[in-house]
Formats: sequence, C-alpha cells, structure tokens
Amino acid sequence: MAKTEIQDLGPFLDNRLFIKREDLLPFSFGGNKARKAELFFREIENAQADSVVTYGSASSNHCRIIANECCRRGLPCFIISSPDDGAKTFNRQMMELFGARITVVPVEKVHETIERILKELREQGGKPYFIEGGGHGNIGTEAYVQCYGEIRKYEAEKQLWFDYIFLASGTGTTQAGLAAGQILAKEDRRIVGISIARKNPRGRDVVLESVRSYLGARGTEEEIQNAVIFRDEYTDGYGKDDAEVTSVILEVLRKFGIPLDSTYTGKAFRGMRDMLRKENVKGKNILFIHTGGTPLFFDTLRKQDGAL
Repeated sequence: MAKTEIQDLGPFLDNRLFIKREDLLPFSFGGNKARKAELFFREIENAQADSVVTYGSASSNHCRIIANECCRRGLPCFIISSPDDGAKTFNRQMMELFGARITVVPVEKVHETIERILKELREQGGKPYFIEGGGHGNIGTEAYVQCYGEIRKYEAEKQLWFDYIFLASGTGTTQAGLAAGQILAKEDRRIVGISIARKNPRGRDVVLESVRSYLGARGTEEEIQNAVIFRDEYTDGYGKDDAEVTSVILEVLRKFGIPLDSTYTGKAFRGMRDMLRKENVKGKNILFIHTGGTPLFFDTLRKQDGAL
C-alpha cells in the first residue's frame, strides 16, 4: 500500500502543527477513500466479482474513487444516490466520466433500491460486490489501523510524539481505525474526530460500534470509550457551506499552499483550531490528517465566484 508523507507546518496557536497528506495518495486525487479502496478491491479480486454496487451523494469522494477503480478494471459500477441541491459537483462529473450507472432516489428508498439492483444483477448470472457508503465496515477500519502504524513509524524515526490527532469524521471508519490502532498499540493520546454532519450521540455511537466490530475481544469497553472523541459542534450539516469554514480554507491555502474543502477537511481544520483555542492547548505536537477531497475544493472555488 502506498504511504503518505507527514509535513511539519511549524508553529500554530502556540503549538507545532504537522499534516499527514492522505490527499497525495497516488490514485484519483487520493484521500482516505483511496486508501480504503485499495483493500476493498483486493477483496473484490479474491471474490471474483464482476460488478460493484455502492452509494453516496454527489459530493462523495468514496463514489468518485470506486467509480474510477471500476473504470480502470473494466467493472460495471452502480451508484445509488439521494437527491442533492441540484448543483453539479466535480466528484459527480467524474463519476459520470468513469461510466458509473447512477440511480438517484429519495433517501427512504436507498436501501430497497440497493437490494433491487443487487437482486437483478444476481438473477442475470452476475456476481456483484457491495460496498457500504463511505467504505464503512471492517475493511475500511483496517485501512486506518495501517495508517496509525505509519504515524507511529514516523514518530519513532523523528523521535517525537503527537499529543493530538485531528481528522474529519464522516461515516466513521477512518476515525475508528485510528482509535483501534491506538488501543492495539496500548498508547494514550487524544484522537479527535470533527464531525462533518452527524450529531451526538449517534455520530459517536457509529464510531464506537466500528471500533468494537474490528477489535472483537481485543479491547475493553473502557479503552474503546476513552479512545473515541467525537466533536459535533463545528458543522451545520453535510455539504452545507459556512462562511467561517470558507475563511479557514482561504487561510490554509494562502499560508501553506494546501487545499481544503467545505464538506470535509475545511470543517475539520476549523474544528481543530477552535478546540485548541477554547481548551487553551499550548506546547503540543498536533497532527492533522488531510483526508482528501481536492475536487471539492474546486466546488468551493466555483461557488465563491472567484473570491478565493
């Protein structure tokens, strides 16, 4: 599996900030979904599946990556999506470019539509492989257990310790993998998932369940509870624009030359900044996981009509 670099961005709010560039994974604009997809497509090859079915919104990095992998491998890709605000995202345009067969249905009909398409493919003699939205499940979690191992290796090489790790938390397995990695390594640090949509308690419960599912009997409930920090106060909903988030995206681009987006990473960076300020955190090594979504940066740029 390709590994990503960690950059030292220097002083940040009286701390030292580092960033792990998952957005530079070398496939289809990278990101956490590319790391997960690599493991999913190993399973797809092993299962000798002849098509892939998944779901996600028009903004979904997951669906873009899956559609691109299917296109590369010559596999039909079926994406079930719920209606959005009608805006044409670059991720959706790429899904179409890769030949994905997109079915848009109301949210309440997503499950039955998935089941119908899977049934039809099987009745036609096919062997479809289903991936939950966002790459949810133990395979997605495993990808970020491996990522946690990369972070520990970097720390050992540089002889430093990250007191805090921040990331955007969506469907939950990226945060769950980092938390599970921490538990397996018997380490104590604060890994903070900044929610990009879900509120507590549901958002945290989804992450907790993913950690439990992956670890089985290898972690105690106390360890799992302590490892999952899920902050939900920095989001107004999935895909919704926020003037303060846009301001953060501008600041990071101008200062570091790194693009964030208003759906995922911009919200996470804003949440990290606000939390460090509110909790008066100083003198710590902070790691921000850039989970990707570069095409969404250009959606933000387009919406700002050149303001960026």
